[in-house]
Amino acid sequence: MKYSTKTGTLAEFTTGALITGLRTAKLIARTLNQGALLEAATTDFKDLVGQTLTVVLPKNTPVQRIVVAGGADDEQSETQFRKMAAAAVTTLRSLPTRNAIWALTATKVTGRDPYWKATSALFALSTGIYEFNEHKSRDKVANRIELRTLHMFADARSKTSVQRAVRFARALKSGLDLARNLGNQPANVCNPSYLLREARKLGRLQKTSVSALDEKRMRELGMGAFLAVSQASNAPGKMIIVNYKGGKPKDQPVVLIGKGITFDTGGISLKPPPAMDEMKFDMCGAATVLGVTRAAAEARLPINLVTILAAAENMPGSKATRPGDIVRTYSGQTVEILNTDAEGRLVLCDALAYAERYKPRVIIDVATLTGACVVALGGVASAVFSKDDGLADALLAAGDWSGDRAWRLPLWDDYQASLNSNFADMANVAGRDAGAIKAACFLSRFTKNRAWAHMDIAGTAYHSGSKKGATGRPVALLFRFLTEQP
Repeated sequence: MKYSTKTGTLAEFTTGALITGLRTAKLIARTLNQGALLEAATTDFKDLVGQTLTVVLPKNTPVQRIVVAGGADDEQSETQFRKMAAAAVTTLRSLPTRNAIWALTATKVTGRDPYWKATSALFALSTGIYEFNEHKSRDKVANRIELRTLHMFADARSKTSVQRAVRFARALKSGLDLARNLGNQPANVCNPSYLLREARKLGRLQKTSVSALDEKRMRELGMGAFLAVSQASNAPGKMIIVNYKGGKPKDQPVVLIGKGITFDTGGISLKPPPAMDEMKFDMCGAATVLGVTRAAAEARLPINLVTILAAAENMPGSKATRPGDIVRTYSGQTVEILNTDAEGRLVLCDALAYAERYKPRVIIDVATLTGACVVALGGVASAVFSKDDGLADALLAAGDWSGDRAWRLPLWDDYQASLNSNFADMANVAGRDAGAIKAACFLSRFTKNRAWAHMDIAGTAYHSGSKKGATGRPVALLFRFLTEQP
């Protein structure tokens, strides 16, 4: 899918579909001598947000179809605009056209400018037209999407803002597609070595390099927590590092860390069989941060960014970690592993401690960490944990702006005592209550008072049921956060 900007007179463009409001649709139809046709077609149309109507024009007109987006002529809230955009995208998916023009940036949205409107529309398009058919036979693919090019219409006043939105939207779509493609791959394809190969492709981008620690090197460094997870699998674990240097040489980097459990059986603490296939999505944290890095590099953001993927497979077997085993982490602290299904925090704690060598100004880890987070927030919002109010507020604001929303949960010291162990410095679990908070408390012990935030995306990273698949969240939130960095 290609995004571009168009300026000029709408009725003069040649396109397979023009998406606009009812008032503009009538003006264009009259200009094309099709006013009566449009009036007849819209007689019973309800001009409300969420409604669309496709009017097919004669073949000799430059505009083949007009898609009327309900409510576009009225001032809208952010929520209404996103609903309108999503409805228009759903209609676009079904049309037999390879190109379209989006002419809804004139719609008034309370408190928002053309840049936001164009960005939100393109985000809706990037989300709505995605499909993953890599492992399907061609004749098994239903409703193949034909749309290939979307032109965002801008008038003279909004042209610069819309062009910037289109440029960033291209980069964001690239990152979203990478994150979703990785998440949707089956575990027999996407293992830690596959993630490394995919990460190395980012090394072709400007100012970007890729390296990795293998299990031998991690053992030398004393990453006992990470190795406790990966040691039973035939697929060796990898700690993958992507370094993007878009800022000044002396600028401290932002560090993103992603949980990359390419399949999670639970280990010896085996998960129940129902829905275990969805545990291929347990690497969506790694997929997210890799997608964000690709977006940042393609957008050429003026920042330094270090991305760490803690990639491993959690399997049972004769070499598997047992409940009650004690390991020494890279930080020197010891952990009693009471539940081997709480493995994400084990790979992340070594990655968090390792990130200190980059002297970061901000660390953000992203993980499908706890079922407790799904119980708390469902699939609507990602969870944010941080003791740094400024960082937490920036992440929440980025989520609100992008529509990829998050909600802050407490990270109070009151919960820390529950992690006490009789035999080690701490345990890796602490009962069922407040599970997401206690997991964040565990991770906080490895951050050395840095500006750090933990994002639990267990409820937002993928859909179950008939819409099963990776969502790419929170790539949009983090990309917005990075674009706002000084």
